[in-house]
Amino acid sequence: MKKNKWYLNNLYRAISVAQWCVLVCAFLTFLTGPEQLWLAIAETVLFLVLILLNVLERKRRDLDVKEYMQTLNDHMDTATKDSLVNFPFPMVVAHLDGRVSWYNQSFAKIISGESLFERHISDIIEDLNWSDVLRMQEGISLTVVYRQHQYSVMGNIIKPDPKRDNEYLILLYWLDETELNTIKKKYLDEKTDVCVILIDNYDDVMNSMEESTKPQMSSLIAKYIHEWIGDAKGILKKLERDRYIFLFEHKDLDRFIEQKFELLDRVREISIGNKTPATISIGIGTGGESIAQNDEYSRMALDMALGRGGDQAVIRDDSQFRFYGGKTKEHEKSTRVKSRVVAYALRQLIMSEENVVIMGHKSPDMDSMGAAIGLSRGVKNRGKPVYIVCGECSHTVSKVVQAMKDSSEENKGLFITPEEANQIVGENTVLVVVDTHRPSLTENPELLKKAGEIVLIDHHRRSTEFIENCSLVYHEPYASSTSEMVAELLQYLDNKVALTKLEAEAMYAGIYMDTKNFTFKTGVRTFDAASFLRKHGVDTVAVKKMFQSDLAHYNSRAHIVGNAEFVRDDIAVAVNTEPVSDAPIVAAQAADELLGIEGVEASFVITQSGDAVLISGRSWGGYNVQVILEKLGGGGHMTVAGAQFYDSTVQEVRERLLSAIDEYISERE
Repeated sequence: MKKNKWYLNNLYRAISVAQWCVLVCAFLTFLTGPEQLWLAIAETVLFLVLILLNVLERKRRDLDVKEYMQTLNDHMDTATKDSLVNFPFPMVVAHLDGRVSWYNQSFAKIISGESLFERHISDIIEDLNWSDVLRMQEGISLTVVYRQHQYSVMGNIIKPDPKRDNEYLILLYWLDETELNTIKKKYLDEKTDVCVILIDNYDDVMNSMEESTKPQMSSLIAKYIHEWIGDAKGILKKLERDRYIFLFEHKDLDRFIEQKFELLDRVREISIGNKTPATISIGIGTGGESIAQNDEYSRMALDMALGRGGDQAVIRDDSQFRFYGGKTKEHEKSTRVKSRVVAYALRQLIMSEENVVIMGHKSPDMDSMGAAIGLSRGVKNRGKPVYIVCGECSHTVSKVVQAMKDSSEENKGLFITPEEANQIVGENTVLVVVDTHRPSLTENPELLKKAGEIVLIDHHRRSTEFIENCSLVYHEPYASSTSEMVAELLQYLDNKVALTKLEAEAMYAGIYMDTKNFTFKTGVRTFDAASFLRKHGVDTVAVKKMFQSDLAHYNSRAHIVGNAEFVRDDIAVAVNTEPVSDAPIVAAQAADELLGIEGVEASFVITQSGDAVLISGRSWGGYNVQVILEKLGGGGHMTVAGAQFYDSTVQEVRERLLSAIDEYISERE
């Protein structure tokens, strides 16, 4: 074939050259004289004949090419049609309106006898939403269930005739993935999840009981755990007197979730002479690539549960935490061993680095600032340079900061702005974060990346956002305030604590504020801390005066309370759209006052504060305001919590709050 093609191409080229040679010869002959005229005419005729032959040959050649292309197209059409008919996967061709124009034998087997020609495909396959198909312009891909089979449907939109602008067809290919999905589900169901169960307050419960009933308590808890496991295929082992580990198949996790971890309630309701109710925490790891990773997830989940006060179940997978329970308040721990150990470790860190920088949360309150001021005294006593990061703050905090600056020369450089802190914090700095564990809420999150050592001291119930890579963590959600925790640390940080009167009053004010005048979350250790501070000259009247508000603030607070409405029988919500200075303080005070109204078990105040919208939540304990506001990205404690929003109006935040309250109550029921 290639040889013939070469021969023809050269023949055409030779004829073309010859005809022009003949023309040249005819012209030369004509110039020689009249006696050669007939020869010139003959050569001219030959030239014309050659031209005619060339034209005819080219036409024949064009016809051959067209015939070859037509034959090729016919073969392609035949091959295409044969491929469509004998395509190994089920296939359907439909119009844009859903009418079926054609389908192959493989698809006919799926519908087993039903006729689909010129019928809407959804008439037979109801699970196929045709509007979803039309929305997928760049490639159709969806899952359809038909006659207990799961199909992966893929396809695209084609235009069969380019001359017709409005004619389109949709090709759908059907892949039966029933067996694959069954195997996949079996694989996932049989993966091993890891569960760690911890009795939160084992020592306190046992110490509150008579010796004769202690074995009964242990056996009851073990019995309830075995009953909770039920028919789950797994392995339960008791690791320590207060800790169990449970390995089970993933398919059983849904049952535990549906039962809302009733084990928490059963253990809490045990009453056999114990003065302190027993509570447990459950941490479950799932979704990991191996049992070892699920074990790591379970420990992370248990730490999260304990960091939120215990008495709850937390599930940790490869992307998120899920929370269940959390109905009781945190129980105060009687031992101070941890305070002493943390104080010793903190002293070692302080002495090993060049300087110390203390940072609280944005818009610091008196607990954040009081803890920072108290801790700065402990660092000064060790002879190390110390700084407190202080940005914009409320009127009350500003008065304390100014009083500290005026009290002595050494305090004039104590407070620095978040921008100045960037120049001070380095690899040889101990950065102490107080009264928050969320990086986004700190005064300057960039400092967390620059500091050589990070120490965290906080009392808020743990959220999913947490400062990582801490050298030392002192996180106790049972504590009333961070100032209380720092007051304990100071007693072990140095043998001779030399707090000034103003420093002691700042810490006392922090405890006073977070406990709402020693009302909420107040335990024995809270009063011990207050007593320690009182010995250093605290004037309780002066502390009370710190929280005095002017007439404008009082009127704003009264206006907010006056706008309150009951969204449920015992939940009050107040919305403030008027501008108010120190909005966070006013909102918190208004929420506190709403709790003083008869019948109010929980209160929420929503107000504008600059570019943000704030929610301040309060509760007597019947409702967990932390869980409610966590649904909106906030956090706090069971009885005191808050949240803030940007790019939202007050009314939009109100609607989101009401939805979160409804969701919380439906989950609790």
